[in-house]
Amino acid sequence: MLTYSDKKEILKEAHYIIEHNATIRATATHCGTPKSTVHRNLTENLWYISPVLATKVRKILNKNMEERSIRGGMTTKEKYRLLAKK
Repeated sequence: MLTYSDKKEILKEAHYIIEHNATIRATATHCGTPKSTVHRNLTENLWYISPVLATKVRKILNKNMEERSIRGGMTTKEKYRLLAKK
């Protein structure tokens, strides 16, 4: 069962991810919570608190998962571009 402080923290994480279009990692860093906890809070526990908010968060998480490989490729490209300059 979720306590009041748990619910408050979950809602804080949900609002942050929606307002900033953030990733799980960025949200975890901002809130000072482990990534696994943020992921569980947003994918499982949020549904019990606010299904509407959970749907909005799920859309952002799905978009982030679709863009994951693109971001990784861009990071690798930038890394090798910088190494070539040296």
